[in-house]
Parts: sequence; structure tokens; C-alpha cells
Amino acid sequence: MADDLHRISATGLLDRYGSGELSPVDAVSASLDRIDAIDGTCNGFCIVSDTALDEARASEARWRAGRPLGPLDGVPTSIKDILLTRGWPTLRGSRAIDPAGPWEDDAPAVQRLREAGAILVGKTTTPEFGWKGMTDSPLTGITRNPWNPSRTAGGSSGGAAVAAACGMAALNIGTDGGGSIRMPAGFCGIVGLKPTFGVVPAWPLSAFGTVAHLGPMTRTVADAALMLDVIAASDHRDWHAVPVRIDACHGLEGGVQGLRIAYSATLGYADVDPEVAALVARAAAAFEELGAHVEQVDPGFEDPDATFRRHWFPSAAYAVAQVPDERRAAMDPGLLEIAEQGAAMTLQDHLAAVQARGALGLLMNRFHETYDLLLTPTLPIPAFAAVPAERPASFPTDANWTRWTPFTYPFNLTQQPAASVPCGLTSDGLPVGLQIVGPKFADALVLRAARAYERAHPAPLPQLPG
Repeated sequence: MADDLHRISATGLLDRYGSGELSPVDAVSASLDRIDAIDGTCNGFCIVSDTALDEARASEARWRAGRPLGPLDGVPTSIKDILLTRGWPTLRGSRAIDPAGPWEDDAPAVQRLREAGAILVGKTTTPEFGWKGMTDSPLTGITRNPWNPSRTAGGSSGGAAVAAACGMAALNIGTDGGGSIRMPAGFCGIVGLKPTFGVVPAWPLSAFGTVAHLGPMTRTVADAALMLDVIAASDHRDWHAVPVRIDACHGLEGGVQGLRIAYSATLGYADVDPEVAALVARAAAAFEELGAHVEQVDPGFEDPDATFRRHWFPSAAYAVAQVPDERRAAMDPGLLEIAEQGAAMTLQDHLAAVQARGALGLLMNRFHETYDLLLTPTLPIPAFAAVPAERPASFPTDANWTRWTPFTYPFNLTQQPAASVPCGLTSDGLPVGLQIVGPKFADALVLRAARAYERAHPAPLPQLPG
């Protein structure tokens, strides 16, 4: 049992705490041992807690007294280094931020996790300001894929994905402004959910505005649902937050019998690696076997890449503009480049993109009048070489990161819930992700479908030594 503690899910740990079979001290010790053994290879953490074991002992005492603090008491949890975390610097992968602080505030999701009893074991890596779909930065270096450390873990929540896949933390929170939860989840073979925008409160407001979401990254769907129900609690600091209770755990085992599901292999415009395409097609067919009605159909929109960039790139320009001139020389040249592109976009460009975004959202609202869910690949390619870059080496040098992420950013524009679940391995042993998209506020339905697939087709975890 001791050797496998790092593989136990959060729900499994909580069951064992309740029965007295395990203690939070056991789980947190295993988590810290795993970080010590594995993180030198994968580089998923930029901060490791020096108080987690003391907090675990306090949790152990609460469980022994029959008074756990909340629904996550004693569960090892990580925080992406984009979110404010009291007592720890939030450097956002950047040398341009002064680590001196003071660091006196928790972001809403971090506060909810603490209130629920989660034990924060550390902060996970991100590219600078979370700007791209790979995780490397001038501050923390390259975060590597646990299935093959020569490959990228994806980004921008790459450290959180590594922490989940390797058992360094049972619960992990990421951010997603264009796929940054789902892309590393797909590359690392874990579960990642981008909730409906506004369901998980955010503060301070992201520079990337209303395309930016926060959500869970875990080894199991049940853990993602449990975590979502905790972090989705309202918070007055986020004026975008919506007063909707998702109740993701309720009905999670309800299956997909009778659901109307659309499967789009390309969204009508993407080029997909043949192995990825075959694995995702097989996963879509599995939903028929589970009792759903699956139809291969595209939603009917053209690639909204330009619309997304006209939202996202000016936001990058704004974020960079907040950095004093004398500190920008230490920043990632790729981020500075897209910030320059964003600064060159006009107000008319942005206003046209706002209108196009509205039309896309309306199209998807109408699409979901016919279909309960939409299935696509999470990514069109398997994980590629882990080098400081914005794109795979096979892509044109003038291609932005959006060129190789065609399935994720459309649903940041529409603010819909979208999850990635593992659906198989390539011949090279690399994970492939299936994306499940639902209408706004149907987060529980997305997770229910993800759970039905996971139950029928459980996924392996990487076998790194340590």
C-alpha cells in the first residue's frame, strides 16, 4: 500500500481517512516523497511547501476526533503559479515580478480549497504569464512530459498536469485562456476541466479577460467533480462570477443513455494526426456502446483563430505593458513578440472580433438545442519535443501557438464547459485526449459523460521510477 499511496485518488484518500485505514500524514508524506523523487525529471513544481506535514498532522487530529474541516480535509493539492497564494510568491513564471511581495492574499479558489481542508503541497510551473501551450519559462526552465521526458507536458498548466499524472498531488488547479487546462491534460493523460466561464470565481481579474477560466486537473473524473464543487463557491471579489450551483458530484454515475452526442473529427477545418484521429474516433464510437446516439457532424463554424487572437493578443500586450521597461529584457522573447502583435491590433479589429465572438456563441447555443454534447480531439497531435518554443518544429516559424491548438480556443470564446479525458496511447506510448464540450452551465453533464467513458475505458498512468 505504501508504495502505491501516490496513485490513490482524492476520493479514495477521503474514504480511507474516514475509515481510519490511512492518515493525511501518510498521504502528504507520499506526495512530498514523490515530488522529491520525480520532480527533478519533470520539473512540475516551482515551490514545495515546508509546512505541509505540520498541516497534515493537524488534519489527522481532526479526522481522529471525527471533525474534518471540510470535504477535502487532508488531500494533497497543488496551485498553479498564476493564482495568488498567501505566504508564497506568485511569480507567474516571470523574472519581471518582484518575489519580495508582500503575498498576503489567496485567490478565491485557493481560499475555498484551504477552507475545505486541502493541504497545499506547492505551486506548479507555467510559461511566463501563462502565454502559450507549452510550459517553459526563463524563470523555471522546461517542464517535461512524464510519459517521455523528451516531450513537452503542454501548457500553460503543464506543471499541474505533471503533478496529477505523477501522483505528486491528488488535486491540482490550473487556468485555461485558450486550452491551458485541456492541452496539458491531453498530452499527460489526465482529466482536465475548463468550467463554464464565471462558475469558478477569479480575482484579480485576468489580463486575458473573459476567455480565462480556472478549473480542476486530476487523475479521475470523480476528483475533478469534487474539486469543482469546492472551488465554484461564490466570491464577491469577482464581478463576473455567476450565481449558479453546478453540483457536479450529484448524478455523476448517471451515464449517457439516450444523450444526443455530436462527434466532429476536425471541426471542419483542422488537420489531425492519423493515430490521434483513430483513437478519438474509437472513443466516440464507445459512446454508442454506452447507450448514446452519436452522429458525426461539424458544428458549422469556420476557424475562429483570428477572432481569438484579436481578443487574446491585445490582452498579452496589456499584461506586458504593466511591467516596468527596465524589467522587460528578462521576459520570454516569444511573449514580447505576441504582445507586439497585439499592440498593433486596432480598436476596430477588436470590436469586429467581439461581434464575431457573439455570432460564434449564438451558433453553439443553437447547436446544443439539437445535441447535448460535442466530442472532438483535445489536440490534433501527440506531445512533441520539449524545447523553449511556441510551436512544434514541424510547423512554420511564423505560426503562433493557436495553429496547433485548433480544438480548444473556440470554446474559450464561447465560454462553454469542456473537459479532456485520456482515450488511449499512440504507438510511441504517448497519451491522446478526447474533448467533451457541453452547453453553458452543463458542467455536470460534461463530467457525467467523462465519467461514463472513464468507467468503461480506464486509463493508465505513467510509470516513472521513484
